[in-house]
Amino acid sequence: MTNLSAAAPSPYLPGPLPGPLSVPPPAHLAEPLAHHRLARIRGGHRWWRPVLGTLFVAAAYMVTVVLLYGLVDAVGAARGHRRGPDGTVEFGPVTSTAVDLTMLAVAIPIVLLAVRWIGRRPAGTVSSVTGGLRWRWLGLCVLAAVPILAATTGAMLLLPAEDEPSQQWAGWEVFGPALAMLVLLVPLQAAAEEYVFRGWLTQAVGAFLRSPWIAIAPQAVLFAAAHGWGTPWGFADLVVFGAVAGWLTVRTGGLEAAIGLHVVNNLLAFAAAASVVDGLTSDDTAADAPWELVLLDLTGVALYAAAVLWLARRHRPARTAPAALAAVPAPPAPVPAGYAHAPVPGFPVPYGARPDAPGLPPGTPPAASPSDDSARSPR
Repeated sequence: MTNLSAAAPSPYLPGPLPGPLSVPPPAHLAEPLAHHRLARIRGGHRWWRPVLGTLFVAAAYMVTVVLLYGLVDAVGAARGHRRGPDGTVEFGPVTSTAVDLTMLAVAIPIVLLAVRWIGRRPAGTVSSVTGGLRWRWLGLCVLAAVPILAATTGAMLLLPAEDEPSQQWAGWEVFGPALAMLVLLVPLQAAAEEYVFRGWLTQAVGAFLRSPWIAIAPQAVLFAAAHGWGTPWGFADLVVFGAVAGWLTVRTGGLEAAIGLHVVNNLLAFAAAASVVDGLTSDDTAADAPWELVLLDLTGVALYAAAVLWLARRHRPARTAPAALAAVPAPPAPVPAGYAHAPVPGFPVPYGARPDAPGLPPGTPPAASPSDDSARSPR
């Protein structure tokens, strides 16, 4: 079930070189990388790493989910729960929803393992350009999403329902435990989808292509496809949602804006479903939405994007991280006084040696390169 500032100094630059070259590397030797290009943050990047990593994420997730569902099924059968028409054990709407959300949340450690083990880079580089999730920025994005999406969700609930039976309030004895479960698990489920689509897949494509839009487009389509084919309007809604979330990720340098949007959207959607009798038993997702709901939904997404851009201008979250330098070979043996030699090919030119501008006095630093300023359905 797929209910579904200036940039701070980067921690990825190498330290001072030993010996006579113990000076910081020239600034022009590190290329600023946006979030979608962070697969190249380390000098050991190889073209096959994103490909192998994508296969690993898909295979590891499938194996993990099959094993967990087998375990859940065995526990349910041992406790005497009856099986439904499809052969699966029925735990009830709240517990079954919790199981489904947990099965999606397990993608987070799988993605982090792929980044660290196969990508050979810090696991936090899938979260943001600073090497980890920026919790304060995430909090600001959540605060921006709550009033906007609450307003559009309320407008959706006011739309007249066509050919649908009237819904009854489930009562606090049902809604209370369901809400507690949703507050605990929905953030993990929504974040997991962001780590897979706006994190791993976007960076896997961005490892080959510089254009952020080319990196954003495939994951947006795959994100919509993962929710199934319902209505053309619903599919288009999911594609636009994925594209906007991907663009905000690149524009703000991390997954926080996308996670904030996704978490608040799904919490409101699941909470609205849990508030009515048998609401959590529905298999509908955003893919099944009619055009009226899609119009309201995309209005909320657009307003949220505008709010995040306004916050980004005020708080200036880091947007890029400098790429790590390639391995530096050992310096040549000292040359006796009175002799001169040309720089060794492939070896960084130290401060004071300026073959690009002969005649400058010793110690003149190289010029720095320009800086890069550079009833809602759950998803």
